Amino acid sequence: MELHDVWFVLIAVLWTGYFFLEGFDFGVGILTRLLARDRAEKRVLINTIGPVWDGNEVWLLTAGGATFAAFPEWYATLFSGFYLPLLFILVCLIVRGVAFEYRAKRPEENWQRNWETAIFWTSLIPAFLWGVAFGNIVRGVKIDAEFEYVGDVWDLLNPYALLGGLVTLTLFTFHGTVFTALKTVGEIRERARRLALRVGLVTAVSASAFLIWTQADHGDGASLVALAVAVASLVAALLANRAGREGWSFTLSGVTIVAAVAMLFLTLFPNVMPSTLDADWSLTVTNASSSPYTLKIMTWLAVIATPVVLLYQGWTYWVFRKRIGTQHIADPVH
Repeated sequence: MELHDVWFVLIAVLWTGYFFLEGFDFGVGILTRLLARDRAEKRVLINTIGPVWDGNEVWLLTAGGATFAAFPEWYATLFSGFYLPLLFILVCLIVRGVAFEYRAKRPEENWQRNWETAIFWTSLIPAFLWGVAFGNIVRGVKIDAEFEYVGDVWDLLNPYALLGGLVTLTLFTFHGTVFTALKTVGEIRERARRLALRVGLVTAVSASAFLIWTQADHGDGASLVALAVAVASLVAALLANRAGREGWSFTLSGVTIVAAVAMLFLTLFPNVMPSTLDADWSLTVTNASSSPYTLKIMTWLAVIATPVVLLYQGWTYWVFRKRIGTQHIADPVH
């Protein structure tokens, strides 16, 4: 296996980790409007992800940086062609971080309510747009002989990509709902389990349609296996949630995300951005990659740094592993 193939796999792993981790905290952000009934319950939801949401975003920064360094042509075409949706995502992530930090800085109800509204929308919009972006990457976009994107933003809003956006939105919401059931106690935990069943059924329908469409257009034997794993694990997650096994339900919803993202990258390889104008103009792992020497240096850096990052993030989740409820929410002090 060549180094550019290795880095394609590593970038796929980074995006998978990002969607697994950021997926549930996007889902929790959406639940601040769908599940929480009062201010105390919103604080419970926010506190479940408070210690970890910023660490989850490290996976996005690493995936973007790795793409820039390992496949600069891919990075350039992707960020120029998808400029507007990626800008929306970036703005949402900035506002979302500010909202988490500023929400409790003042006691006025309007101040806190406005930041809670910001958390909801800046969780929902990226959860949808990431699916639209990856749907277009897999489907292919208008790339010319110079490897330049020559379409416009309306070309990105095609039925396949919009269905992909619906899938990531519902799947992340389901992932966040089972995470909430895992991390809370009391009435909010029971309501989360009931909501997870309803959201999970919608997710199962949309995800099955999208993955089957993907398999029909781009799939092979390996992607078919990934599809089967994704669908089976989602059904198993619903059954585990119904049985009150929150740990298993969350694990299986995570497996669903991992298998679904793996399927997308399996159908994409060896392309990184297919061209719908001419297959010969597609960006591939070969023509979009950096030099072998650059990839070699990156590989050594990744071997050294990755275990440290994983150990630190794992330790963070271990420290904040216990459940919380409204009884654990102290009165605000200003």
